[in-house]
Amino acid sequence: MRKKIVAGNWKMNLDYQQGLSLFSEIVNMVKDEVVGTQQVIVCSPAIHLSSIAQLAKPVANVAVGAQNIHQAESGAFTGEISASQVKSVGAEYVILGHSERRAYFGETDALLCQKVDVTLKNGLFPIFCIGETQQERESGAYFEVIKSQLAAGVFHLSKEEFSKVILAYEPVWAIGTGLTASPAQAQEVHAYIREQVAAQYDAETAEQTSILYGGSCNPSNAADLFSQADIDGGLIGGASLKSRDFLDIIKTFNN
Repeated sequence: MRKKIVAGNWKMNLDYQQGLSLFSEIVNMVKDEVVGTQQVIVCSPAIHLSSIAQLAKPVANVAVGAQNIHQAESGAFTGEISASQVKSVGAEYVILGHSERRAYFGETDALLCQKVDVTLKNGLFPIFCIGETQQERESGAYFEVIKSQLAAGVFHLSKEEFSKVILAYEPVWAIGTGLTASPAQAQEVHAYIREQVAAQYDAETAEQTSILYGGSCNPSNAADLFSQADIDGGLIGGASLKSRDFLDIIKTFNN
């Protein structure tokens, strides 16, 4: 059975104390209100990782992740952070290939392939993002884009290695724009992604792969999105900065 996951991406928001305060609220609300088995992941700026990882320890279904790592193990890369450094403070996950990293920092498929490898080598779980721009959506090329991103970024992995990967579909045109893919649009792409995984590995691997939706998911649309057959949760941006909104999305999976 696929794991249901709600992951928050704080991006470059919150100072140290604000982050600790928000995470404390989230942890306490999860303990009090979440009755399902869904996995909660918060991906914070590096300044928060060590402290919130400690706060997450007592709660089995809450974990912490980084928003990026460098592709090298260590070295003269001023301002960067390595996978081993992230691992050493208690984080378990790392977001890779987010559309903002691809667009603003020029991260290529080849670079992301290296980052996936170093992430897995250091015992972290990648949350690997894929998705099309508005132009690619409107031209009808979105399936080809997604297929190419999967092939270049993660399909070089063995089946065992790939089993540690979480995929996140983020239509770039629906991030921070107020636009959201309809449940039917999102389901169409998630089903296609699962078909690609089955073709590369096998049906069992595809059935066990969690695929998250990452395009302006909020408390008002989470239930409709998460009810789709191939959507296993969300990678949440703005709504993860508000504890009540984030918890309401998590509670969509209460059972």
